[in-house]
Amino acid sequence: MRFGNLDGRLTVFGRDGSALDAEAASEGRFGPDPMTAFADWEAFRAWASSLGGGAAGAGGDPAVPERLGPPVPRPPQIFAIGVNYREHADEAGYPPDSLPVTFTKFPSSLTGPDATVELPEGNVDWEVELVIAIGVGGHRIPRAEAWTHVAGLTVGQDLSERVAQLEGTRPQFSLAKSYPGFSPTGPWLVTPDEFDDPADLAISCALDGEVLQNSRTSRMIYDIPELIARLSEVVTLLQGDLIFTGTPSGIGNARTPKRFLRAGETLVSTIEGIGAITTRFTERRDA
Repeated sequence: MRFGNLDGRLTVFGRDGSALDAEAASEGRFGPDPMTAFADWEAFRAWASSLGGGAAGAGGDPAVPERLGPPVPRPPQIFAIGVNYREHADEAGYPPDSLPVTFTKFPSSLTGPDATVELPEGNVDWEVELVIAIGVGGHRIPRAEAWTHVAGLTVGQDLSERVAQLEGTRPQFSLAKSYPGFSPTGPWLVTPDEFDDPADLAISCALDGEVLQNSRTSRMIYDIPELIARLSEVVTLLQGDLIFTGTPSGIGNARTPKRFLRAGETLVSTIEGIGAITTRFTERRDA
């Protein structure tokens, strides 16, 4: 099943390119707000899965309709994981830690799959990531049960302003990664059962057609069940939470010479079985 946010409304997308408004199709059982899917995830999943035909299943890669917003527009919490691919840990000069490197991104940074982002002062970098949406929350979730807590997977970019992030005695990871538009996600959520193997997906991003990152999610140091188990050992995961699971190698800050995003460039981020998001960049406009 694919579901998400079309014109601000909860929508189920079909393999044939169809888009069913959940409120209308369910005769009011589910409201129009995309967050409705997480209020009673099990009921929504059962209803959407029963639709059958063109409205169910991931199938191929249908055309992405215009006017899509972030699939989860108001997550209660957003977690982000650093240095979670071994080759990225190597290029960044960080040995794999005994615990996942975890920070937050603020919900005000969310934007949709076809977005224009204003570049702030500094050096803005790209980080394509697989993003998890939590369907069933919990505390101390066992690793063996972790996948049953996942509502869906989507494509994300953890855009990062490196000057504020890395300078100073106390770096500002969360603030430097939370400028407006710095968390593009989409185009929709795909439920784990739609993949042959949801733990092994091709992941890449390209800037103006040049491939900058190209890997597979199976190369994570901490895979999705491990991330859910370890995060929930400390915090209570809530329905609708997002987890940015880390980026593979190829970021601009690790290149020689370093390379950062410029106004006029277009970044396309792609994950196998989910689709692609497009992010365009413009110059900062002073108020």
